[in-house]
Amino acid sequence: MRARAAAAAAQLAVSMLALERYLRWYIAVRMVAITSVLLSVFLLQLANPALFQVEALRSNIVFLLAGMTFAATLLYIALLRLLRRHPAAQAYIQFSGDLLLITVMVYYLGGAGSPFSLLYLIIIAVAATLLRRRAGVIVATLAFACYAALVVALDNGWLRPADAVAERQPEWRVTYNLGVHFFGFYAVALLTSYLAQSATQAERELLEKSGHLADLQVVHRDVIQSISSGLITTDLEGLITSANQAALAILRKEEGELLGAPIPRSGLLSAREWAELTAASAQREPLRVEVQVPSGVEIVHVGFSVSQLSDAFGTHRGFIVIFQDLTSYRRMEDELRMKDRMAAVGELAAGLAHEIGNPLAAISGSVQMLSSALAGDAAHRRLIDILLKESHRLDRTIKGFLRFARPRERASVPFDVARLLAENVELLSNSEEVSERHRVEVELAPPSARLVGDPDQVSQIFWNLARNALRAMPDGGILQVRGTLEGDFYRLQVIDTGRGMSEHQRANLFHPFQSFFDGGTGIGMAIVYRIVEEHGGRLHADATPGGGTTLTVELPAAAGAESVESAAHGVLG
Repeated sequence: MRARAAAAAAQLAVSMLALERYLRWYIAVRMVAITSVLLSVFLLQLANPALFQVEALRSNIVFLLAGMTFAATLLYIALLRLLRRHPAAQAYIQFSGDLLLITVMVYYLGGAGSPFSLLYLIIIAVAATLLRRRAGVIVATLAFACYAALVVALDNGWLRPADAVAERQPEWRVTYNLGVHFFGFYAVALLTSYLAQSATQAERELLEKSGHLADLQVVHRDVIQSISSGLITTDLEGLITSANQAALAILRKEEGELLGAPIPRSGLLSAREWAELTAASAQREPLRVEVQVPSGVEIVHVGFSVSQLSDAFGTHRGFIVIFQDLTSYRRMEDELRMKDRMAAVGELAAGLAHEIGNPLAAISGSVQMLSSALAGDAAHRRLIDILLKESHRLDRTIKGFLRFARPRERASVPFDVARLLAENVELLSNSEEVSERHRVEVELAPPSARLVGDPDQVSQIFWNLARNALRAMPDGGILQVRGTLEGDFYRLQVIDTGRGMSEHQRANLFHPFQSFFDGGTGIGMAIVYRIVEEHGGRLHADATPGGGTTLTVELPAAAGAESVESAAHGVLG
C-alpha cells in the first residue's frame, strides 16, 4: 500500500509539473494569438473605417482590449509564483479571465453577431485538453453563460450596444445563435476531452512500450557483451557492423579498428575463405573452423563458425561470426598428451634401465679387470679407457632414466625459496660453466619468501634451467634469474639472450628424449616438468628464434601448502 501511495504521489507531482509547464506555454500562445487578432482589427479599421463604428475607433477600443490582455498576462505570470503548488486553480483563473476578455471583445466588436465568439472554443478546447472532460464542461458552461448573458442583455436592452447604429437581431436569430453556441461549446468540450484522453492513453502506451523496448535493448546488449564467446556481425558485403567485448579481447583489437572494416581485417580468415564459408552457410549447418591468429609474439588458437543473420521476417541481412579462444584448451590437450607420453616413456625407461643395468655392470667390471691385466700395452690401454668412459656415460644415462621413471619421494618442508635461489646463483656464478663472456643477474623480490616443498628438487629445477640457458649462449650473453611472489604463487623466471627456439622446439621442450644440445639426453627438462607438476605448479616457455628464451616456473606459495599440511596434522593428531 505504501509503495502504491508513493507511486501515486510521484505521478501526481509529475502531472502538476507538466500542467504548470503547459500553463506557461498557454500564457505565451494566448498573448500572441489575441495580439494578432487585435492587430488585424486595428489594421482593418485603418484600411476601411466604414466597417466599424467611428465612435469605437475614437474611444480606442482596440488599445483598451490590448491593454486588458497584457495586464491579464502580467497577472497570470504573478499568480504562477503565488499558486505554484496549485496549478489547477491557476488554470481555472486563466480560463475565467480569458472568457471575460473574449466577452468584452465580442461586445465591442460586433455584439451578438460578432465572429470573435469563436474564440470561446479555443478556451474550451484548451481546458478540456489540460484538465480533461470535467474542466472542459465547466469552462463550456461558463463560456455559454457569458455569451448568453451578453446576448440576452443586448436583446432586452439591459445593456447598451457598443455599435449604436447596429440593427436589433430578430428573436429567432437570437435563439438560433444561443442554440448553435450551446451545442458548439459542449460538443467541443466533449470531443476535445475524448481526443485528449485518447492521445494521452496512446502516449502512455507508447512510452511504456518504448520503455520495455529500451529495457529489452539494454538486456540484449548486456547479454551480447557478457558472453564469453566472441561475436561479430557483418552486412551482406562482409563489412563488420558490431563486435562484443569478448571479440575485441580475443582478437586484441580496438572497436574502432573493426567497425566498418571488411571481415578479413579481423585476422580470422581470408577473403577467399570468407566467400566459401558464407556460401556454405546458406546450404547446410554452420561449419566449425579452427585457425591460428597471431597476436604479438603469441599464437592464439581460435575456433569459429559463420551463420546467416536474418530479421524477424526471415530476410537475410548479413552474417554472424561466433568464435572462442581455444588456446588454453589446446594447451591442456598438449599437456595431457605429454603426460600420457611421459607415463609411457617412464615405463619404457624403467624396463630398459633394468634390462641394461645388469649387463652394463658386468661389462664395466670386466673392462676394469682387463685394464689391470693389460697395464703395459698403451694401445690396448687407450681402448679400455674409451670403454670405461663410455660405460660410465651410459651408466649416468641409465640412472637419469631411472630418476625420470621412478623419482624419489618428495619431501615437504617449509624453506626460504628466495634464499635458496640466491645461494644457487652464487654457486653458479663461481662455477666453470659461467665464462667471462657471461653475465649473471639476479632479482629477488621480496628477498625472503617461504615455500613448502622439497628444496633439493627446487634446486634441481634451477640448475637444469640455468645450465640449459648457459648452453644456449655458447658465445656469451646475459642470464637473468628473477624470483617474485605474486598472489598464491612464487614465480621463478630464467631468462637468457641466447639462440632461442622455434615453435616446434618450444612445443617439444618438455618431452622426454628431446634434446636440442649436443651430448644431451633430453631427460633434464622432462624431470623439471615432473617436479613442477608434483609440486602443483605451472611451467611455461616463451621463445623466438634468435630472440632468447624465458622459462617461467610458478610454485604454490607457503600459505596454501601450510594450510594443507596443518590440516593433515590435525587429522593425524
